[in-house]
Order: sequence, then C-alpha cells, then structure tokens
Amino acid sequence: MNRKAGILMPIFSLPSRYGIGCFDQAAYDFVDYLAEAGQTYWQILPLSPTSFGRSDNSPYQSYSAFAGNPYFISLDELAEEGVLTAEEIESCDFGRQSGIINYKKLNENRYVLLRKAYERSHVNEDPAYQEFLTGNGWWLNDYALFMALLDFFGGSTWLEWPEDIRMHWDFAVDYYNRELYFEIEFQKYMQFKFYRQWSRLKAYANARHIQIIGDIPIYVSVNSTDVWAHPELFQLDENHVPTATAGCPPDAFAADGQVWWNTLYNWEHHKNTGYEWWSSRLWYMFRMYDVVRIDHFRAFDEYFSVPYGSSSAANGHWEKGPGMDFFRTIEWRLGRKQVVAEDLGFMTNTVRQLVNETGYPNMKVLQFCFDKNDIGYANDYLPHNYGRNCVVYTGTHDNETIQGGYQGLDTECAVWSAIIWETSAHLMIRCTNVW
Repeated sequence: MNRKAGILMPIFSLPSRYGIGCFDQAAYDFVDYLAEAGQTYWQILPLSPTSFGRSDNSPYQSYSAFAGNPYFISLDELAEEGVLTAEEIESCDFGRQSGIINYKKLNENRYVLLRKAYERSHVNEDPAYQEFLTGNGWWLNDYALFMALLDFFGGSTWLEWPEDIRMHWDFAVDYYNRELYFEIEFQKYMQFKFYRQWSRLKAYANARHIQIIGDIPIYVSVNSTDVWAHPELFQLDENHVPTATAGCPPDAFAADGQVWWNTLYNWEHHKNTGYEWWSSRLWYMFRMYDVVRIDHFRAFDEYFSVPYGSSSAANGHWEKGPGMDFFRTIEWRLGRKQVVAEDLGFMTNTVRQLVNETGYPNMKVLQFCFDKNDIGYANDYLPHNYGRNCVVYTGTHDNETIQGGYQGLDTECAVWSAIIWETSAHLMIRCTNVW
C-alpha cells in the first residue's frame, strides 16, 4: 500500500430516512465526497448480517462469514424496480430517533417490506439471479436454510434445535429444505439484492479511484451457519457443543478480561485441509473488497481460550495459532493480497515477528500515545516511532472521539500531546477515523 489517506465510515452510519445507512444515494454521495477531498480509501465495518437480540447486533457476531446484511439493501432502488411503493416505505416505522439505529423496529418491520418485494418480483426469470445461485450455492444453500430454521424455531440458537437438524444430518436437511422452501427462497433473494447493490456501489467507488477496505472478524459466532454446517472446523465435542470460546485476558479496558462467545477454530483440521475454508473465505472477501483488514490478527500467533460457559475470562489460557504456515499457504493459494493486520491488544515479540514476516501493514493509534501510564518518547504509538509499513488511526471503538479524548486529558498528558503534535507535524498524518 502506498502512502494515502482515507476515512472509516460504516455503512450503517450513513444518513438515511429508513432507520439505518444503506446502499442508497447517501452512499454514492459519500464516495463523491471522498474523491473531492483527495482521499483514496473508504474503510467500512463488516457487511455481514447481525444477530438480533443476542449480541447487541454486533457485526462481529454474525450469522455467516459470507452473507450480506439485508438491512443495507436500498429500499429506494426496490421502489424504482416497482416491487415496493413509496407510500409503503414511508409508512413503515423504522424508529424515529435521529442518530439512533432502532434494531428492534428494523427487525420487526424492514423484513416485511423486503418480503413484499420478493413476492412481487419475478426474480426466478432473471438470468443474473440464476447465475448468482449457481456461483454461490457452496455457502448460500446452507445459509438460507439456517436462516429459515432460525425463524421456524422462534429465534432459538441451533444448539437448541431438535437433534436431527442440530447435527445437520442429511435426511433432516432434505426434509426442512422441502418444508421451508419459500422462506429459503426469500433468504436467497435478499442475498442476491444485497450483492447486486453492493457490487454497483463498489464499482462506482473504484471508478472514482476510491478503494474499499473491508473488515473481517477472525472468528465467527457460535450461532452461525458456519459452525452449524461445518462442525469439524471448530472446537466442538461429539454433540457439536463448543468446548471453548474466544476472549482476551484482563487489560486496561476490562479488569476481568472479555468473553466474546466466538467459537475457536480446530487449527489442526484446517492445516490438514490446506486451510481450504479460510482460503475460500479470503478469496470471497477479496471479491468484495480491495483491501482486507483482519480483526484480532494476533490470534494467528496465539489465541486466548476460555472454557465454554464461563462468564469471566480469568480462567482462560493462551494456545498456539497456525502462525506463518497459514499465511504461506494462503499466499500460495491466492497470491499476494493487500491485507491490514489489526495487531492491537496484548502484544508479544512473537506477534511482532509474525506481523513482520507477513509484510502486512499493522495499526497505529494516535490516542494510545497519550496513555498516562506510558508517557515518553519510547511509546510505540508516538508518530516519530512509526515504521513505514503501517496504517494510522486516531482511535478505535474503545477510545473517545479525538476531540473528546483531547478534552479529557489531564495536565501532564495535555503538555505531552502538544509536544507530540508539534514534533510530528512534518509526518503529514492525515488519517481520519469516523467510528
């Protein structure tokens, strides 16, 4: 990556009259703004569907590592197609509080509109739709069935389903594919509309010389298609119940550590298959994005394992990850790709060595250099200590905004911050983080 600047703006944060940012005119206007401002990159958060009611709708707890979020489908575009009316859209309650996404309203009402659009469409007559089904069936078929089953079983996790379908036995899969046919087709329709609209937006951005930096979580949710349909890829027992979950040890942000409820990988199985599932995942992500930021990169070196069911990470422990063997194999399979390594968190020399060996740019966070417990010119996050191969952010989701962070500094840190900004001005850092 050459030295360029960009802005992080999640799709859901774009302005919208319909409760959440989506692939409508506001997204295209933002691309125009980036181009006019001389930016090169638009970084977004994961586009995957969020799980309602169990994870605060976090994009890092998704129903699928491959699917797209139906909330981002432009309703205006569906109205232009003639499958929805402007009156139907305007009369729908998406939540009326400006600046707040009401996921409860979206979950209750947006799918009603999308279902009407599906029922009025003639999508099966569209050759592009048939091509989409053929090219994506390897992940789409399981995903569509999984989502239909979630609705059929009242939103309960797959771990609570009857044994035959919970264990993904073939005869049960065939049975529910027949019984839930129309719901499954509705799920496939939404994925088709999502990918068509996103592809057009990305093409527009690329034509304006804006590259998209996508963000993928290293882990998938326990309650996901991936874990249900491919239990061999994860740390599960003979009944497909997780034996451990991901998390992080106690740190400055959490005295008891964090339990994330993401299923850990069975790295031995992945290695034995030549990291086939991961290769497919990254190949697919590079169709979606120009650059991929991998969240929690340090877990490829060592990952923190917490016993499944624990409410605290205090009794967790570190396990070895796949290391450079993973990245050599991925490069052999896919070629050299543009990756950003999110290497924040508990850093060790082995993590630093892994990042250096991959050659991927890592992350620097400006607000981290004002830590009152680490004031001094040796702080890794001071601008004059940056290497050439990094991406600089003003903060992360764990930080205040840059203005709020500066206003909250005590006198000692404020003096240091003034010195830092003065001495680092020649670096011409222009990265902006809109979180």
